[in-house]
This record gives sequence, structure tokens and C-alpha cells, in this order.
Amino acid sequence: MQELLPRRSFIQVLGTVPLIGTGLLTAGPVFAQNAKFTLKYANNLPLSHPMNIRAKEASEAIKRDTQGAVDLQIFPSGQMGSDTDMLSQVRAGAIDFMTLGGDVLSTLVPVASICSVGFAFKDYDQVWAAMDGDLGAHIREGISKAGLIAMEKSWDNGFRHVTTSNKPVNTPADLKGMKIRVPVSPLWTSLFKSLDAAPASINFSEVYSALQTKVVEGQENPLALIDAVRLYEVQKYCSLTGHIWSNYWFLANARGWNKLPKDVQNVLAKHLNAAGVNERADLVALNTKLQAQLTDKGLTFNKVDTAPFRAALQKAGFYAEWNKKYGKEAWTILEKYAGTLA
Repeated sequence: MQELLPRRSFIQVLGTVPLIGTGLLTAGPVFAQNAKFTLKYANNLPLSHPMNIRAKEASEAIKRDTQGAVDLQIFPSGQMGSDTDMLSQVRAGAIDFMTLGGDVLSTLVPVASICSVGFAFKDYDQVWAAMDGDLGAHIREGISKAGLIAMEKSWDNGFRHVTTSNKPVNTPADLKGMKIRVPVSPLWTSLFKSLDAAPASINFSEVYSALQTKVVEGQENPLALIDAVRLYEVQKYCSLTGHIWSNYWFLANARGWNKLPKDVQNVLAKHLNAAGVNERADLVALNTKLQAQLTDKGLTFNKVDTAPFRAALQKAGFYAEWNKKYGKEAWTILEKYAGTLA
């Protein structure tokens, strides 16, 4: 990382750069009134989630390393709106940073969801080899073309599992006709349609109410999110399908990012990437505990043989369809890490 400027020079440089984002035009909390840059970071997760715990640590480290000149403010729990709302705000510069899953991001950057192809990755060894390697680089290139900057290290959202209110899912036949919530993503919709379910695209902030009012019978998410938003209150079964691995990209408004002095970019990137790596380890540790905790809260777990699901997807032409949609280059990179999918 480039050597930081002395304090006086650093502050002088900051003072010459236009403020970016609506967040920079307001005074913010009392503790931030002396900051030269007040940056807004928004996400849809509760403060208790490892993402926000590590983001808070990163914010404190950024403030320390910039002698208080950069204040990264965190707006959790969808305070700034739904995922799609926040994405629009980041693109417009009203929010400076957000974390967004490849599922929703794929509505703008189609290749962003390729890491979440159904039953592609068997474990985290495959996942991080791909995401810290050529697959992650390929996705970030696509993100940059959409006017966004993605930090180098992808954050973990975990392997996703199906929860239901009426019956466990053991085989593909159990999904036939099931009304299941999925993110606003063509890939998720295609996956569950290929398994003969009836997927409904609903923003994350509306999942609990959709389950509570029986708009849908089930949903799919990592254990950490199932626990964090108390889905065990409105679901009875959790089938350990591990059908998709999903991530979060830490995104910046490109115009605003490029106006920042290089020293500031370096400090931000250093601590945000380190936080992302630490969050990965946190999530693994958390998931090892959560099954027992969620069982105590009323969820009934069942293990799933994934081979019949993958075979059903192959038979339905799911992999062939998405190979064509992502293109040969991207699909070849995916299979470099995941193995042959069809």
C-alpha cells in the first residue's frame, strides 16, 4: 500500500476534492462533524450479523488510519430501502457503498450470479479458489463496466438451504408445485422452475411477512440469515440442500471512488478487504453452531442427497441453458473450479 501522507498534507489534499454522494453533504452524527469525508455504507442485514460486526471494525480502522478524516457510516437492516432501491442509490451516488449479493446484482451485471449456479460448488475450498482467482476477477470486470467498483475480496453469504412450513424436502419431487420465495434473480427463478417448484421473486425485507401470511410456503437462505431474521418463527423444516453458494460484493459508486485521493482508496480497500476475509471465517464458525441453536428454536433439520437434484437439473437442461447465457468464456472459468456441470 502506498505510504500515507503526513496529517497536514493529507487534510489539505482531502480539502481539494469534491464531496461525493448525498452522504457527504450532511453533517452526520456529532462524532463525525470533523470528518472531511462522511461516507454512507448501506446493507440489508441486522447489526448482529458478522458482516456488520466486521464492517464496524473496518470503519473504526479507516477512521484511525486517516486521522479521523474519513468516517464510514453504517446503515444496516434495510434502512436505505430494499436491495434494488439501494443499488439504484449507489449508482446515482446517493449512497457511497453497499454490499449486494450476486443474485440481485445480476439484474444489472448478468455474470455476477455465475458463482451461484445450482449445486456447482461442493465446499469452501472450491468457492474461495474461484472467487479469489479467475472467476472473481472475471465478475469484477463485468461490475466495473456497469459503473461500479467492487472490492477485491468477496464476502460470504454461505451455502443456502430450503426451509418450509408444511413438509421437509428430501427429493426433487418434494419441490413440485411448492410456492417458494427466491431473490429477484433470473438464475434463482430458473433453478427452482427446473425443479418443478413455483418460485416467487420477493425482496429480502419482505420475506418474513410473505411466509407469515402464507403468500409462499418456503424460502431458501443460509443458516445465518435464517437465524438473524427469525425465520424459524414462521417455518418448521430446514432441509440441508446446500443448493447454492451465495456471496456479497462490497460495491462503491465508481464516479465517487475515482474522485478520492489514492491514499484514501488504499486505506478503504485495505480494511474493507480484510474485513471481508474475517467475515468469511466468522460465518463458518457461526454455521457450525447454528444448527443446534435453530433446532432448539423449533426447526427440524434433515440431510439431503444432492445427486438427484443435480441430475434433475441436467435433465431439465438447466446447465445447458445457463452455459449459453453466461457464454463460453465465463462458463469455462466456472468449470475450471467446479468441474464439469453438464
